[in-house]
Amino acid sequence: MNILIIGSGGREHALAWRIATSPLCESLYAAPGNAGIAQVATCVGLDVGDHEAVIGFCCDHDIGFVVIGPEAPLVAGLSDDLTKAGIKHFGPSKAAAQLEGSKGFTKDLCAEFNIPTGAYGRFTDAASARSYLAGKALPIVVKADGLAAGKGVVIAATKAKAEAAVDACFDGAFGAAGSEVVIEDFLDGEEASFFALCDGTHAIAFGAAQDHKRVGDGDTGPNTGGMGAYTPAPVMTDDMIQRAMDEIITPTLAGLAKRGTPFKGVLFAGLMITQKGPQLIEYNVRFGDPECQVLMMQLKSDLLPALLATAEGTLDAVKLDWHEGAALTVVMAAKGYPGTPEKGSEIRGLEEASALEGVQVFHAGTKADGGRILANGGRVLNVTGRGASVAEAQARAYAAVDAINWPEGFCRRDIGWRAVAREKGV
Repeated sequence: MNILIIGSGGREHALAWRIATSPLCESLYAAPGNAGIAQVATCVGLDVGDHEAVIGFCCDHDIGFVVIGPEAPLVAGLSDDLTKAGIKHFGPSKAAAQLEGSKGFTKDLCAEFNIPTGAYGRFTDAASARSYLAGKALPIVVKADGLAAGKGVVIAATKAKAEAAVDACFDGAFGAAGSEVVIEDFLDGEEASFFALCDGTHAIAFGAAQDHKRVGDGDTGPNTGGMGAYTPAPVMTDDMIQRAMDEIITPTLAGLAKRGTPFKGVLFAGLMITQKGPQLIEYNVRFGDPECQVLMMQLKSDLLPALLATAEGTLDAVKLDWHEGAALTVVMAAKGYPGTPEKGSEIRGLEEASALEGVQVFHAGTKADGGRILANGGRVLNVTGRGASVAEAQARAYAAVDAINWPEGFCRRDIGWRAVAREKGV
């Protein structure tokens, strides 16, 4: 089977790395890919926003399966157009992708099908939003409704900050994503990222992870797309995983099916584990980045049959095996991130780092220049280690970081610190 992966980040490199090892995979392509993906797949310069071009490429190259990595093509309806063309794919329809494309859509679904989440309000004008805020306790969460590239969420400790967040949305700070605002109660607890593969009817758990959003050590500084992650998530015990499936994933799947928009792909539930149990913060409709990287390191089974089963409605026959221990990834970013990153610097030492035991370096924002690898984004590398414990995975990842010669890059030095402290009984 010939396979096409849509995307160019670390998540897509991790998916390509795993899919390339499958006996079912004959030829692997990626659009547009990156310098790391090019080591395991043929990168093609497709405009993935041009769905006809994607379909044309699939027809010309006998593509049997398309794996859609990022959220934007899903929200734009690439799955629907592939379905019309008779091309099998991994990823939900445009209607089901509203789970990520509209935070208000998800909150309404939770209300309709009794899925635990924070109380909320939806607003299309600043005056109504400000009026709602007047009666709410602090802290409070203000979110732009649509896709805002990981931004558009403010946890406000004061009314003034909450009102400023509302005004920023309606003043166009996030473009069309901020034309509607969701205000929701702050949930207190421990966050976890939980993943489940779905085929419209059946769902199976696909691991849990925890990530680090803030740019600096000790969880300081501005939020980013993620500076590192590890799996498993200690807070997601077997009991909590079962509760997440029973109370959140299963009713979501049933609710979407009842509405006539069945979900096929991966549900990424951002959870807050509270004293009451798991509550939904938000949904994403694709693998997380960098959570995908650690999940791919931990997965022992062939990934491709599981992804195919989501499209074919046969997930109930799939059983996944996982490695013991843990995996941890450290994001190396270009200086300036999460603001304006410095591009074009050369990265050396990648072969030495990748040769270390239990290490895989995934490329997130790189490009090849002859024999050189250059930084070409904000988050540039995902340096990933696997070991018998989080502490060992962490040590291996940072040994690989230290083997990489890239003065123009930086990373956090404390990824996984909470889990390591738990292992030590601190």
